[in-house]
Amino acid sequence: MASLELKGIRKSFGSTPVLDDVSLTLESREFIAFLGPSGSGKSTLLRIIAGLESADAGEVWLEGRRIDQLPPGDRGVAMVFQHYALYPHMSVRQNMAFGLRNARVPSEEIDRRIADAAAVLEIEPLLERKPAQLSGGQRQRVAIGRALVKEPKLFLLDEPLSNLDAALRLRTRVELAQLKQRVDAAVIMVTHDQAEAMTLADRIVVMNDRRIQQVGPPMEIYRRPANTFVAQFVGSPAMTLAPASLVEGDGEFAVLELGDGTLVETRVPRSVLPVGGALRLGIRPEAVRVGTSGTKAKVDLVERLGERTLVYARLADGQPITAEDSGNSSLKIGDEVTLEFDGAAAHLFDAEGNGYHRAGS
Repeated sequence: MASLELKGIRKSFGSTPVLDDVSLTLESREFIAFLGPSGSGKSTLLRIIAGLESADAGEVWLEGRRIDQLPPGDRGVAMVFQHYALYPHMSVRQNMAFGLRNARVPSEEIDRRIADAAAVLEIEPLLERKPAQLSGGQRQRVAIGRALVKEPKLFLLDEPLSNLDAALRLRTRVELAQLKQRVDAAVIMVTHDQAEAMTLADRIVVMNDRRIQQVGPPMEIYRRPANTFVAQFVGSPAMTLAPASLVEGDGEFAVLELGDGTLVETRVPRSVLPVGGALRLGIRPEAVRVGTSGTKAKVDLVERLGERTLVYARLADGQPITAEDSGNSSLKIGDEVTLEFDGAAAHLFDAEGNGYHRAGS
């Protein structure tokens, strides 16, 4: 049985549509990330599942039971908020017990659940402290613990790492990855950080413009983006998109000509491409290498990352492109550079932005 089903969810705030016919199925114990820019509707969708917002249309089902007409406390859902939402006058133990006491859970059962959650999250020494005595990472773990003690069927995490500094965010990301192995429930996390989504999620739901753009495992999203939005939103730096024309021929795979005359031999079958219409070539930085023969470009910026160097350049027709060089690259702004394209890794996009990818991968 599916853990969660969303059926045709629609939502508007006044005359502003926020969600438009969103449907999704979440499997048991699956970790899903809602990934998208601000305003894409991902947090509103999470709040509808939690019962903090009501949908204008559609249904929410959890483990075979319709829950969108139930109050939040009766849904079997626990939510961890972006800003922790801990009671400052209560100890960690009291914060974790608060919801259970309101639900009239027996004291012995409350103590057991708190002890179990504290052990999983390694916060036993913090139970008698108050939130002001905790670090940001510790507060986040307490917030997760408060959700954990409810033993929900579904966890909802709303930007859980956004208030942490870079080092703590990385450490807490590792803790979340370990936690999902121990929790017998499905998890949905809202984030705008693709690294979090790629690291933690079993599947990513990419959202934009009120709709789901693509659903799939992280590397499928990366390797076979459904459209130009996904192609540029997932991946850092973003995929280069360059206008291109299809070279006539009878070969199995498409050959594209860029605006500066560069020919790129792709592994995208000609047979899948639409007849006529504009095309764009999509290619990620790792598929464009600084070399000794190939296309000439002028360097606009050099970004040194240690193990590799990112080169932001322009082709002869002014088309921006991002390439990779070795970590000890000697390139500098203004240099002329030669770029070699790995056409087998290229993608094609039609006038509507739909993606076409290499056969068999």
